Amino acid sequence: MLICGIDEAGRGSVIGPLVIAGISIKNSNIKKLEEIGVRDSKALTRKKRSFLFYKILDISEFICIYKVDCKTIDENVYQRKLNKLEGEIMSTIIKHLAADIAYVDSCDVNINRYTNYLKSNLDLKNNTSIIAMHKADIINPAVSAASVIAKVIRDREIQMLEENFQNIGSGYPSDKKTMYFINTWIKEYKEFPDFVRKSWRPIREITCKQSKIYDFI
Repeated sequence: MLICGIDEAGRGSVIGPLVIAGISIKNSNIKKLEEIGVRDSKALTRKKRSFLFYKILDISEFICIYKVDCKTIDENVYQRKLNKLEGEIMSTIIKHLAADIAYVDSCDVNINRYTNYLKSNLDLKNNTSIIAMHKADIINPAVSAASVIAKVIRDREIQMLEENFQNIGSGYPSDKKTMYFINTWIKEYKEFPDFVRKSWRPIREITCKQSKIYDFI
């Protein structure tokens, strides 16, 4: 029996892509994930995640990764369709991995609604059972493994941006370093770089402040 776990990294970030990852693993190997220390990526250090990344690749049957750029995220946020976008991608991952059971970390507060949406994107021939949960990355080892994969890929994306632009921080609005970088950039260039999500409230607030300054001038 193949078990699938799916999770994302970077949903709340203002910089960089949203990464959604899925793994499929034999049910008999689930215990191996626990033995090597796989758990929710947020509870692990960056060094530990990197170590586990390759261990998970060895244990898993298949891996599927999607990276969603800022422009696509913005388009869907403006239309209030971010949950649907994530659901569509997770459904696609379920199709690719073709496991017997798929455990998914639900981004919707309504688990049943999200489960039904995932199923609606699958064709009738797909026999994968879908179990959506809140905090699945904490509860389910396969989802924890997917969260590690997604987080490591996301970390690498941020690292590449850091190498090119420097001092961008973690990419999250709670990070003062990130917000300082964005504010400094907009003051100098009068527009946001393409790796910033313009639809996020903290970024819209910067835009609003800039507009007021220009109106005053």
